[in-house]
Amino acid sequence: MYKNLSPGAIGIRNYGLVESLDLAQKTGFAGIDFDIREAAELARAHGAASVRDLFNSAGVRPGAWGLPVAWREDRWRDDLNALPELAEIGQSIGALRTQTWCPPSSDKPFDETFSWHVDRFGPIAEALLPFGVRFGIEFIGPQSLRPPERETFIYTLEGMLELTKTIGTGNVGLLLDAWHLYTSGGSLDDLDKITKADVVSVHVNDAPKGLAMAEYNDHDRRLPMETGVIDLPGFMAKLEAMGFDGPVTAEPFSQRVNQIEDPLEAAKLTASYMDQLWSASGLNA
Repeated sequence: MYKNLSPGAIGIRNYGLVESLDLAQKTGFAGIDFDIREAAELARAHGAASVRDLFNSAGVRPGAWGLPVAWREDRWRDDLNALPELAEIGQSIGALRTQTWCPPSSDKPFDETFSWHVDRFGPIAEALLPFGVRFGIEFIGPQSLRPPERETFIYTLEGMLELTKTIGTGNVGLLLDAWHLYTSGGSLDDLDKITKADVVSVHVNDAPKGLAMAEYNDHDRRLPMETGVIDLPGFMAKLEAMGFDGPVTAEPFSQRVNQIEDPLEAAKLTASYMDQLWSASGLNA
């Protein structure tokens, strides 16, 4: 496992690949999430090797790239047609993980919604498969996003596993977030049901103190280890035991972090909490 920086997840906007690599290098992150479209533009202009050299020169690894397919919108087939070229760029620079999230409620019955998602995610996974790119899908846990007037959809680890297995391409797994595992009502024991082959990427966040489960707001989280509400060392121990070797990213959606105007300061603060997590989990820095 390695500490991975997602600038946008800590309120840093409009940072390109070069700036993000520099920020990760300065603050001790071993990887970054990035925009594959930007990487493709650089590769077209200067060659894929030059993009790979940017990572190598910084001593920073590719983490995951956000799925460049607007799969819930009408234009999704146009994006799908462009995906193989982008996936090939990812392959050429060693960036073999992409990810998205799945809403936990719908205005349609469960079975209809399930089939619709298989029909959307399946062709995406098939387009990625020849390039060795793995596709992580995040389940969303908080009860507040499953209002009674809507149909409940997938919001648990088990439910998302069923979806990934039904897609059946072999390159689809979980974007596993400790916050969503906790707010879904899941437990660390759930991780005993999966292997590293089921996990594409990982997010770590803590939760505010003193709230009932129904009160959690998805956009009000805490930095990992900030409150101790979520057993993150236990979470990391399960990942270590299964041999997960991918990116672990803080995504706190924290007002405290977002208010920091200096990107370097925000990244340093986030890194300090990730260091605490690594230390508490008995992992090598």
